[in-house]
Amino acid sequence: MAGSKTSLEFDYVSSEDDDVYPLQSPSTTFDRDLHVTFLQMMYQMLPYHYQTQEINRLTLAYFTISGLDILGAIDCVDKDAVANWVLSLQARPADKDELSNGQFYGFNGSRSSQFPPNNDGVLIHNHSHLASTYCAIAILQTIGYNLSNMDSKSILMSMRNLQQPDGSFLPIHIGAETDLRFIYCAVAICFMLEDWSGIDKEKAKNYILKCQSYDGGFGMVPGSESHGGGTFCAVASLRLMGFIEDDVLSKSTLSCILDIPLLLEWCLQRQAADGGFQGRQNKPSDTCYAFWVGAVLRILGGHELIDDKALRGFLLTCQSQYGGFSKFPGDLPDLYHSYYGYTAFSLLGEPGLNPLLVELGLTNVAALGGN
Repeated sequence: MAGSKTSLEFDYVSSEDDDVYPLQSPSTTFDRDLHVTFLQMMYQMLPYHYQTQEINRLTLAYFTISGLDILGAIDCVDKDAVANWVLSLQARPADKDELSNGQFYGFNGSRSSQFPPNNDGVLIHNHSHLASTYCAIAILQTIGYNLSNMDSKSILMSMRNLQQPDGSFLPIHIGAETDLRFIYCAVAICFMLEDWSGIDKEKAKNYILKCQSYDGGFGMVPGSESHGGGTFCAVASLRLMGFIEDDVLSKSTLSCILDIPLLLEWCLQRQAADGGFQGRQNKPSDTCYAFWVGAVLRILGGHELIDDKALRGFLLTCQSQYGGFSKFPGDLPDLYHSYYGYTAFSLLGEPGLNPLLVELGLTNVAALGGN
């Protein structure tokens, strides 16, 4: 996306030795400069492995650009080019009447999911998606774009078409699963746009509360197994909507709408013997859950109960000598786990990294529109 490019391009060059070079870094320190170089490479040219993720190009851009912001290197991004590219992916109604036609006018995940309108200006296919819309607005927020200049009214008015009677959200108007991920996306969108007209907060809150399991964590849907990602989506959404206070452990938990002691216990039990965090019981440690679960503990005010030294040690075993982080020690690094590796180190207070507004998934500076 740098220079004359307006989107991440793919590198189709492969090698028979792709999966045999050494991946695990012997370093005992977080190598910020190496990670900046890794993300700059991803910004310029995505490796061919990502061809299957083309539909999620906007999400990959979010990991890259927000990652550079966490690393304090956002100035290497061509902000005008990025803003123009992101804005070009928004689906737009032909007129105001179309806002009530049941469709969602958010952002498409990539150019391949974006279809041109017919001669009357009507979209033949509209595949805009809640997750892509969250990523688009988060990118714009990160690069300091003035969100009041975008067509937020179409997003918010049509987003209500996605909310179901039980308070959950469809990610796309043509139908799909409903779970806590998409409630979080809708909540974060409203928070960043500073307009809650796109969501019925009470219905969303009630759905979230139904997802808290007997063990204190949250499943993605009511009655399902507690999951680190679902627990983050639940707690962060409630915090962004103002239903729970920040650092609730320092205050009385008796009036809290959640079972805080049980939730805290579940989160702390997710730190495994190797120092990393698991997403569910009896699962191996995984880089990304250092953020998903660690962020919940930060919101609750229980982050000081983490074994920071052990967590740091685990994460460093997932740090590639070529930059980035892998899911497990020794695996190939990827953008998703690299991004959440950076967020995890930010939560650990790594020098040179920007601090996070964890419930939004952005740096404090970006959340305030300061970039």
